Amino acid sequence: MDNGGGSSEAAAQPLEWKFSQVFGERTAGEEVQEVDIISAIEFDKSGDHLATGDRGGRVVLFERTDTRDNGGQRRDLEMMDYSMSRHPEFRYKTEFQSHEPEFDYLKSLEIEEKINKIRWCQSANSALYLLSTNDKTIKLWKVQEKKVKKVFDWNVHPEKAAGNGPIFGSHVSAIPKSYMANGGCGERNFGCASNDSSFPPGGVSSLRLPVVTSQETNLVAGCRRIYAHAHDYHINSISNNSDGETFISADDLRINLWNLEISNQSFNIVDVKPANMEDLTEVITSAEFHPTHCNMLAYSSSKGSIRLIDMRQSALCDTHSKLFEEQEAPGTRSFFTEIIASISDIKFARNGRHILSRDYMTLKLWDINMDSGPVATFQVHEHLRPKLCDLYENDSIFDKFECCLSGDGGRVATGSYSNLFRVFGCSEGSAESTTLEASKNPMRRQVQTPSRPSRPLGSLSGVVRRGADNSALDANGNAFDFSMKLLHLAWHPSENSIACAASNSLYMYYA
Repeated sequence: MDNGGGSSEAAAQPLEWKFSQVFGERTAGEEVQEVDIISAIEFDKSGDHLATGDRGGRVVLFERTDTRDNGGQRRDLEMMDYSMSRHPEFRYKTEFQSHEPEFDYLKSLEIEEKINKIRWCQSANSALYLLSTNDKTIKLWKVQEKKVKKVFDWNVHPEKAAGNGPIFGSHVSAIPKSYMANGGCGERNFGCASNDSSFPPGGVSSLRLPVVTSQETNLVAGCRRIYAHAHDYHINSISNNSDGETFISADDLRINLWNLEISNQSFNIVDVKPANMEDLTEVITSAEFHPTHCNMLAYSSSKGSIRLIDMRQSALCDTHSKLFEEQEAPGTRSFFTEIIASISDIKFARNGRHILSRDYMTLKLWDINMDSGPVATFQVHEHLRPKLCDLYENDSIFDKFECCLSGDGGRVATGSYSNLFRVFGCSEGSAESTTLEASKNPMRRQVQTPSRPSRPLGSLSGVVRRGADNSALDANGNAFDFSMKLLHLAWHPSENSIACAASNSLYMYYA
């Protein structure tokens, strides 16, 4: 699949990933606080800003710095056919408390402050807008620079000011004074500063009015809208519409449509709740708007299917326009089949032609024009299949891994255990399958495997491409650590740069 990001020959070359930055790196033996663990990552459309959310309800913003330094020389460098060797660099911008822990007294239920999702909105007037959500409440935030006002040029010289007292005030003096009938004060020393606002006879020749100036700027985050009381179940997804005016929020059984300007009303567009909850067979796990068609969206289910719906068909989209699911191979069903088939995340490719989905064991790439099955399947950690019973007992089998696509659609990525993440090539002829570690040396987990013959994507109805790791041990012979899971990652919208979260640390890589 090549969406204009270069020739298929160039895309087929595996990338060499390098470490760029880390924020919040742990020292050896340092204990990580639960509230500091990152739970959401998102680049904005320009790629110049990155937002992370954590379990403590905080949102942290980072901004790119390397593009500003050589923005004026960019055209000259392109004319010289000179590639910029500088890698993407980000710096801390600001942070704010998005959500606080709450308690639902009607249901006797604690509501965590953990940030489930972050989505950037269109910026306006140099201000940044973003949506953040926990399990129940969505908030629209505006982040902008505000000038700090200071007062200068007071009318009193510092050397004549009386002690540390106020320059002008209405304080009553402790020394008794004789007052005249018209309210004037008979005892006054005009040669020194006074703590009241009276002036000597004839006025002051050097009287100046104080001047208010704005010199410093501070970043201020303000909550513009709160979208609450619309979900009975935990919110798992929010997604902005391409029209710039609406967004959706999804929980286990319903998807609601909101207008960004209206916080007290939403429209229920998908409802899979049965009349009798005992008849419930599947739940909604993720939902996302089409990147260019404002009337289309897709949502995934716990049964491993993806439904594409068109909001023009009816107000309540009970019926889907397309259903994407892979038929189960005969004789392969087991107790864990439905659990590992549950889709934890879906993402549209930038051109809207393909959908990437992540279930527990695999990444699948779907063509929205072909609902017979995925066009490619990538095995993320097939070596864990014999250990599904252990993973079920320690609840790791219910971990929800996210996935992402490169801006040109030529590569996909997702996380695994032991702080590893995988990058696969999905363009024609690509056999790229890279295992990386979220550390300062990302390539140290590489395993040498024989090269596989490349197979064109377009000529096959389904392609299975297996990953490099086929044992339960990593490249160094160590057992995989299921407590170190890389659930959240994001790909820069226009460059080969990945941001991923390993516990409380944010790692960034480029190629």
